Amino acid sequence: MLFDDSYKTIVTPIEGFFRDRGSKFLAFGYPIQNEEDVKKRLTTLREIHPKANHHCYAYRLGLDRTHFRANDDGEPSGSAGKPIFNTLYAHDVTNILVVVVRYFGGTLLGVPGLINAYKVATEEALSQAQIVTKHVRDVYTLTYPYEQMNEVMKVIKAFDLMPQKQQFNNECSLQIEIRKTLLNQVLGKLEKIEALRLDFEATI
Repeated sequence: MLFDDSYKTIVTPIEGFFRDRGSKFLAFGYPIQNEEDVKKRLTTLREIHPKANHHCYAYRLGLDRTHFRANDDGEPSGSAGKPIFNTLYAHDVTNILVVVVRYFGGTLLGVPGLINAYKVATEEALSQAQIVTKHVRDVYTLTYPYEQMNEVMKVIKAFDLMPQKQQFNNECSLQIEIRKTLLNQVLGKLEKIEALRLDFEATI
C-alpha cells in the first residue's frame, strides 16, 4: 500500500450545544498540532467555565490512528470521552480536539443518556465545521552560497514548493515545507547541489 500523506481536519474553532433534562452540554472543537495545544485549550475553557461539572474531551493527532486520548473527567467510565472520540473517528478527522463542557441539570441521565449527549454535542459542533484535506509536511532549512541560488530555485520551482523565511546574503537561507510523499525526490535533488546544507526543523 502506498503511503498516503493526506488527512482531514477542521480550519477554525467550532461550537455545538445539546440539552437533556436540564443538563447542558457545550461542545468546543479546535484544530491542534500537538499536546501543548490541548493543554492550553483545556486551561482556557476551565477559566471560562469554572462552575461546569465536567470538562470531558477527546483528541486525535497525526495520521497514526494510535495517537489519541479520551478523558471522562469524572463521568462514568466510557460515557463521555469515548463517544466524543468515536464521533471524531467516524468523521475521519484528525489534528482536532473536542471538549464538551457539562453543566449538571439535577437529573441523572444514566450511561446511555450520557453517551448520547456527548455524541450529539460533538456531532452538533462538527456539523458547523469547515473540513479540509491537508498534507503532512516536513520543514527543512536550506543554507547555501549565493552562487547556488539558481540551482536551488530550479528545484523549488520543479516541485512547486513555497519558500519561507528567506535571507539572501553571501550565504543564503530559506525554509521549505515538503510533502511526505515527495520527500525522497526533493531531498535527492537538493543533496546534489554543492555546498548546500539541509537542516530538518519539524513535521507539521
